Amino acid sequence: MRQSSSCAKGKIAKPGNKNIAKFKSPVAGGLLEVTSLLLPDHNATKVKSLLRHRQLAVNGTATTQFDYPVKEGDEVWVNYGGSFDVFKHPHLKLVYEDESILVVDKGYGMLSTAAGNVKDDTVFSVMRKYVKRRNEHARVFIVHRLDRDTSGLMLLTRTAKAREKLVKNWTQMVLERHYEAVVEGVVDDDEGLIQSYLYDGDDNYTVHSTDNPEKGELAKTRFMVLERGADMTLVQLSLRKGLKNQLRVHMSTKGHPISGDRKYGGHPNAIKRLALHATRLKIVHPGTGEEMTFHSALPESFKELLK
Repeated sequence: MRQSSSCAKGKIAKPGNKNIAKFKSPVAGGLLEVTSLLLPDHNATKVKSLLRHRQLAVNGTATTQFDYPVKEGDEVWVNYGGSFDVFKHPHLKLVYEDESILVVDKGYGMLSTAAGNVKDDTVFSVMRKYVKRRNEHARVFIVHRLDRDTSGLMLLTRTAKAREKLVKNWTQMVLERHYEAVVEGVVDDDEGLIQSYLYDGDDNYTVHSTDNPEKGELAKTRFMVLERGADMTLVQLSLRKGLKNQLRVHMSTKGHPISGDRKYGGHPNAIKRLALHATRLKIVHPGTGEEMTFHSALPESFKELLK
């Protein structure tokens, strides 16, 4: 199983270049060690030069770190034509990229797609510009969205076919979506399931919860307590399908609104943001059928709320 992390700082190689060779690593080890094994015709000086000039990447993530961890089965990319490009954006990290999918780590305050008067600097618009830099006909497709105030992992595809396959086979291909949140109050139960029917309010901005199946769509949220503070609790939240504002509404109906969520009964907090972050995403790759797991570290500021 291949794993990637947002700790890669968004250094993503561009695939599709004829000068890029891809090798599957037969062993686990540091990048310098593995590359020397994969390129027996390159002496140590040549391999170090490739690394120094950012011509090596692991699963699409470029790095100059000689001991960058490579697992057995990972792809090591060698760019004989020059340095790999580096994706840079102040509110968005590119965690993983290949010919079919993109995984990004979205910052707080950034929209997933255009809404109202905001059309630029959304996840969609930024990634669309990125893929079009090297191919004007390239496209991207949003697979699932995060609220503006929620940060963390998001999945996009490079083709309509890949998106359609994921959406049509959602429960079989999107295996895990985990979030972590700091909620108000001390949650007594160590874990549990919250389920109700959700529907949009008259203003179409606020979501409501009901037990009436004729009025809304069924939503299920599992929670597990990770850490308890004096008057706050860090919980892991997981869902499969995911409806608009589902996690926020469900924690509010349980009597533990997410910290900073004034829309659903929470109070302003010291970090001045909604304390909700998408930390883990596990999928079946729509092209290869391989299971892939991605992680994003919990913002340090969340831990301050527990103190």
